[in-house]
Amino acid sequence: MRKRVAGHSKLEVPVIMLGGNVFGWTVDESESFKLLDKAFDAGLNFIDTADVYSRWAAGHTGGESETIIGKWFARSGKRDRVVVATKVGMDMGDGKIGLKPAYIQQAVEDSLRRLQTDRIDLYQSHKDDESTLLEDTLGAYARLIEQGKVRYIGASNYTGARLRQALEISKANNLPAYQTLQPHYNLVERQGYESDLAPVVAEYGIGVIPYYALASGFLSGKYRTEADLAGKARGRGAGKYLNDPRGLAVLDALDTVAQEYKSTPAAVALAWLIAQPGITAPIASATNSSQLDALIAATNLTLDTASLQKLSDASQ
Repeated sequence: MRKRVAGHSKLEVPVIMLGGNVFGWTVDESESFKLLDKAFDAGLNFIDTADVYSRWAAGHTGGESETIIGKWFARSGKRDRVVVATKVGMDMGDGKIGLKPAYIQQAVEDSLRRLQTDRIDLYQSHKDDESTLLEDTLGAYARLIEQGKVRYIGASNYTGARLRQALEISKANNLPAYQTLQPHYNLVERQGYESDLAPVVAEYGIGVIPYYALASGFLSGKYRTEADLAGKARGRGAGKYLNDPRGLAVLDALDTVAQEYKSTPAAVALAWLIAQPGITAPIASATNSSQLDALIAATNLTLDTASLQKLSDASQ
């Protein structure tokens, strides 16, 4: 399994990060355990989740994903061989939102309890909170690191300007710095990341773990017509690309390259991301064993320059 170091941390991780948002949402507990076991056995021991997963689902309150991962840790005994990342800041209801120090202290205890662990390897600001001073948020993380409850910190959904500001504040005040960035980035969503965030990432050496790496499943090639979207949990997210000529051009290029490599569109799309500058590990989730096979295959797929250029041209 190829590995990379995340930012300037000591976290050595595989080149694919397993998305945990599906656990407890579109995958039940029993199937989640099977997927986690298979992923671990294949070397995918880098797991992403968040306290808010999956609050959007009917009857859910948030914490469902963390709870299942915690039960798997307790059942499998594999916690010490897994790099687990979770996030704080999204609306959990009852005023539980944002990045104020008191709330971060409360939220981390809730996540630790659900995950059945004493520390979080990578604790991430799920989105920027402009109502809270960056110094205060970073100071709260410093205390958690001192307490041994968090090892490293990361940011998600920040603009380039705010990420740079946070990194400069860390440097000036001897506070922990964000080691990773979790942005929206894939073959059909390039402009925002490449124009705004990539320069900051390159300057500061931040590790990038892009979410929606498969564009809600669109880049797997399983959504080709409107009929394919019917009844699918992520159909709305993938559907917008069907009506975009560029989206169809990307699928055509993925099909061509996948055929050349005797691979799948999903594995090729992830391999393209893995090959981009600054990328540590794209985040991708799987709801069944065959989807997980595509993620595992991507870790071993290295595309040549011509194939990478073909995909880049189609998605430009």
